[in-house]
Amino acid sequence: MELTETHSLPISQQRTWEALNDTEILRACIPGCESIDPDGENAYLVALSAAVGPVKARFKGRMQLTDIDAPNAYNIVFEGQGGAAGFAKGNARVMLEADGDTATKLTYTASAQVGGKLAQIGSRLVDGAARKIAGEFFKRFGAQVAGQGETETAQAGDDTAPAQPAQPDAESSDATSAESGADATKRKRSWTAWISKS
Repeated sequence: MELTETHSLPISQQRTWEALNDTEILRACIPGCESIDPDGENAYLVALSAAVGPVKARFKGRMQLTDIDAPNAYNIVFEGQGGAAGFAKGNARVMLEADGDTATKLTYTASAQVGGKLAQIGSRLVDGAARKIAGEFFKRFGAQVAGQGETETAQAGDDTAPAQPAQPDAESSDATSAESGADATKRKRSWTAWISKS
């Protein structure tokens, strides 16, 4: 299995590099990730749950960063065991390139091998699952780093601005709470109006 993709991120290259090396951010962004714990220099123990077609399993593995060229690139070498589901191992090359002062182009090329039940379900399903997991990771990662970038910009310009992003969650939870007829409709209209203003 091989994957090559490019993503554009709305923050500087240095900030992207820092985020890619922040285990808390990675844990929040990797679908099904339960833990990432340091295991020596530039190495981590990872536990995650994943579903590949009909096969669902909890994987435990190790991830090692090699050929580190901060803040431009590194290699990730990984291997994981999923019990009866089988195993996965492979590597990825991650490269960052500045796209102006406030954006970064991230390109990665990954290759992996799977064995056990995972190998039996067919490469098309495995490739599809890998692309879906990677896509979800970058969707979450982009949202995380973009949110932090906005907060940093707002704090630099105006101390009261960071309080504003909390509004959507509060109004969203209000709109989804159990209400009847007119009240729910009224709230829905106010939520729509809030979105159109922002």
